[in-house]
Amino acid sequence: MVILGVDAHKRTHTLVAIDDAGRKLGERMVAATTDGHLQALHWATRWAERRFAIEDCRHVSRRLEADLLAAGEAVARVPTQLMASARKGGRERGKSDPIDALAVARAALREPSLPTAHLDGPARELRLLVDHREDLVAERTRIQNRLRWHLHELFPEFEIQPRTVKRLHVLDTLERRLADVEGTVASIARELIGRVRELSLRANGLERQIVRLVRQLAPSLLALAGCGPLSAAKLVGEVAGAGRFRSKATFARWKGTAPIPVWSANDGRYRLNRGGNRQVNAALHRIAITQWRGDGPGQAYVQRRMTTGDSKTEALRLLRRRISDEVYKRLLTDQTPIERSQPERPALVS
Repeated sequence: MVILGVDAHKRTHTLVAIDDAGRKLGERMVAATTDGHLQALHWATRWAERRFAIEDCRHVSRRLEADLLAAGEAVARVPTQLMASARKGGRERGKSDPIDALAVARAALREPSLPTAHLDGPARELRLLVDHREDLVAERTRIQNRLRWHLHELFPEFEIQPRTVKRLHVLDTLERRLADVEGTVASIARELIGRVRELSLRANGLERQIVRLVRQLAPSLLALAGCGPLSAAKLVGEVAGAGRFRSKATFARWKGTAPIPVWSANDGRYRLNRGGNRQVNAALHRIAITQWRGDGPGQAYVQRRMTTGDSKTEALRLLRRRISDEVYKRLLTDQTPIERSQPERPALVS
């Protein structure tokens, strides 16, 4: 089996082929275009048994990955940290595209169970919508903060309740207050109010679109207590197919829910894992907090753990792991109809 490691960039892709022992067999650089991808495929056909390994940089490698999959090639995604560790252990010093591609290939050789790439469908669309909405909300928050300072300068006695500046009736009230006020500060404040209104309307529209899509893609996940549509959308988009994980334990390790073992002599201990996918971890934390505050099994579990000596933080951490296992199971349940609904991409031809 020959592994072809790929270091992907916006304009060029560098490929390095290695054998089962990790020895370098060849090197090729192609343009990051459809013609360049065809050249890479023709170059790779000299090895009958082959597998592509691409550093997991989704935006620069997505088109190459899709073209290879459409041509029937086997493609594995190599996490960046694995590639970096393989590069540090190599004999050749420095950093170049061929060195990085060789490190990607050797990391894939060392880790045969890496996630297999697949053509993205509705799950990617959902992730793009969620990311775009979060960007708009973050921009709106920055504008709201500036607006509050301008309003404080103009009306120091006027108090606005927290988290209400995004509400349309509050924006209408502010516009009426500023209607007869002259000066640069008032003019800027009116402009910021218009921008906040625009962002709020767009974010609300995206949220409705996300809710409709996630109800189709993840009905089992939405049925989980404490999991709202936005949290479910975040989980579906970030996980990108629960079937790529071997087990619920692998899934927990990937997102940082599983603890890290720390061994001293024969005494096995564990410490908190602060790595993993923090976006997924945050979504699980929101679900855990909602369950804990509600009147259900989550609250009963936390109280039971606290009576045995665990702190509230430790009990919530354990609840988050239990939720992680349940989320993994429900994502697998929802994944089959998602895969069936994906359209076939036409094959890449010369």
